[in-house]
Amino acid sequence: LVSAEPGIGKSRLTQALRERMGTDPYIRVRYQCSAYFTNSALYPVMGQLERAAGFARDDTPERKLDKLERMLARATNGDDEVAPLFAELLSVPTDDRYPALELSPEQRKERTLAALIAQMEGLAVRQPLFVVFEDVHWIDPTSLDLLDRVVERVQALPVLVIVTFRPEFVPSWTGQAHVMLLALSRMDRRHCALMVEKVTGGKALPGEVLGQIVAKTDGVPLFVEELTKTVLESGLLVEEADRYVLTGPLPPLAIPATLHDSLMARLDQLAPVKEVAQTGACIGREFSYELLAAVSPLPETELTSAMDQLAAAELIHRRGTPPDASYIFKHALVQDAAYASLLKSRRQQLHARITDVLEQRFLDTAPETLAHHAAEALYAEKAIGYWWKAAQTAISRSAIKESVAHLETGLQLLASLPESEANARLELDFQLALGNACMAAVGWASPKTVAAFECARILSDDVKDIERRNVADNGRYVVYVLGGRLDAALELSTDLLRQAEAGEFPPVVACRCLGTTLYYLGRLTEARARFEAGLALYDPERHADLGFRFGYDPYVSLIGHLALTLDQLGYLDAARSMHAKLVDILGTITHVPTRAFALQQASWFRAMHGGQYVNEPLVDELIAFTKEYGFPNWHAMGMVLKGWGRACSGNPDAGAKEVVNGLDEWRATGAKLTNPFLFGLLAEVRALQGRWQEADEHIGQSLDLIAASGEQVFAPRILRLRGQLGLDSVDQTGEPNASWLRRAIAVAREQGSRLEELRAATSLARILAERGERQQAVDLLAPVYGWFTEGLDTVDLKAAKALLDE
Repeated sequence: LVSAEPGIGKSRLTQALRERMGTDPYIRVRYQCSAYFTNSALYPVMGQLERAAGFARDDTPERKLDKLERMLARATNGDDEVAPLFAELLSVPTDDRYPALELSPEQRKERTLAALIAQMEGLAVRQPLFVVFEDVHWIDPTSLDLLDRVVERVQALPVLVIVTFRPEFVPSWTGQAHVMLLALSRMDRRHCALMVEKVTGGKALPGEVLGQIVAKTDGVPLFVEELTKTVLESGLLVEEADRYVLTGPLPPLAIPATLHDSLMARLDQLAPVKEVAQTGACIGREFSYELLAAVSPLPETELTSAMDQLAAAELIHRRGTPPDASYIFKHALVQDAAYASLLKSRRQQLHARITDVLEQRFLDTAPETLAHHAAEALYAEKAIGYWWKAAQTAISRSAIKESVAHLETGLQLLASLPESEANARLELDFQLALGNACMAAVGWASPKTVAAFECARILSDDVKDIERRNVADNGRYVVYVLGGRLDAALELSTDLLRQAEAGEFPPVVACRCLGTTLYYLGRLTEARARFEAGLALYDPERHADLGFRFGYDPYVSLIGHLALTLDQLGYLDAARSMHAKLVDILGTITHVPTRAFALQQASWFRAMHGGQYVNEPLVDELIAFTKEYGFPNWHAMGMVLKGWGRACSGNPDAGAKEVVNGLDEWRATGAKLTNPFLFGLLAEVRALQGRWQEADEHIGQSLDLIAASGEQVFAPRILRLRGQLGLDSVDQTGEPNASWLRRAIAVAREQGSRLEELRAATSLARILAERGERQQAVDLLAPVYGWFTEGLDTVDLKAAKALLDE
């Protein structure tokens, strides 16, 4: 890891290393990040793949595929999926050469990253690999994900990775045994003088000139090099056999005081070609001769000559020969200087010309590139359209953070447009897309997520678009309920039911929203009524599109939550029947989000009866499916349930790790719903480990969370757990524990939760019996047990019956 401020020589250091390697056999792979593409998913990877495959501008898609296959053959084992994955990444049409890849965005991303790692491994088998990631302070999030994996994997491979970045980038890999950090500092005066001597070819400069160069450059190598060249090209000096001498007195301001001024002076001295450098700077740090020629008005001979002069001055580096040449500015600061020297009006004209050329002749240009140039050309409407397209492309690749950035940039431009219904509708689409993207990128409870859906709701009213208003309201509901804002969720879901009664919102979805909210508030009888009403209204054909419009099919939520509600209310056979119906339809669900949610609901029901009853095959399927398709929330839930089941089945230490990891993953999504239940599970696991103080702390956390959020459905369970664990017992009376159990019974009765009342009553009756108060125990437990007319074979009822018989 090579860290240094701009101009210190990070890139030059990697070049020197390559030169030092000489003719040693190795394979070099270089990834160049760019300030213009910080939100373009896998931008440095795409550039590397195109260079490695040898793509030419005039290659047909078939020719590009041939080159891609030859490149992959050097490193892969002929996996039929890799070539179409890479072709899609590089926007190369495959026609019928490969079968279509039926992959979700998350699957596509995961398999692409895995293929890139496999390619690195395959190359390393042939020869040692020298990998350079340049300017990682500009890396896009998806490429950073790849780099994380590279750093992890190279521990076991003959690979050297050099990562260069500015100090504002904070790497996460420091401290690992195979990672070394080099923080480069500025040069001292002696080294500055030596560098000046290198630039002058060993010929001495006049002392006062050398002194000014050393003083003004402040130890920045790039500035030393450029300022020395500026002085040599200025006409102030005359070259003699072994030295340079002044042509006259040194003017006070003859030597520039800043790197920018020095670079500008060099560009000014190349006045005939300065405009070409400025045009290139508008295109970007790297650009092709073909694009430059299409944008520049200069004839080919003049343009080629100009580029030769810039290359000879070492302001620009060239690869290849025109018309197939490509160019890169020596340093980002050189490009910045050339760009900054343009008047705003001229800059706008150049970006407009670049936009037009890209649209007409470079049809495979990334939409974010077109958006950037269109925005700088003040083509606001056109730029907004490209930012939308860039966001959709990013979403299709599961590059969620990048899509958020594109949508936010588009919204900033939208704000500059005059108010109109068309612009309001466009902003509405952007806000809805931003809300959905933010849920995945920054979490359900994030202010950005909430703000996007709130804004979308207002805009949908302004333009009187009921369908989009429904989507916005559903987004708001999901944000509220999963963010633990049950008061807001109740108010909204009640309003949704009123809208449904007025024919302005799908009644089935309204019942699902209100029923779910009532369930978590502990209002079980009311929740049951809403779930049953929703199921009575549901028509598979008429409501087939609801899953696509509202995230997942409300039918699975209605069944799953009704099973949980009936279970709590004590209708155990009916609950098991409803749960069996959910399990039966699992195999028929093709909508991926709906299947993920259904797996979570089915796994949750079994776990509510105790960790030892966790259905491991179902939970394993939940974990695998949600990992493959990218549902971190339900994946986290699966990890918690699996760990809890493992702990209750005799392996508490291993189970505890999974529960903690899953809980961390769950909370990282921004979710607050069910946190009281999850901390209760962790308390149980800590008790199984004999870590009583931690168990007590987690119970306290659960109770605090219930008080803060109003998530009362778990209150009887947590209160009972407090009493059962015996954390407060200080003598043989058991009275402190009994007090918690009495509170659990009271809250369960208030909610109508017969099952939780039975569980708490059974625990309290056992304490009473142990104290010799056997009749009081019978009087407490018998009527609770006697209420049940079904589910007599369940573990809770069998335990209560055995205690009563005893």
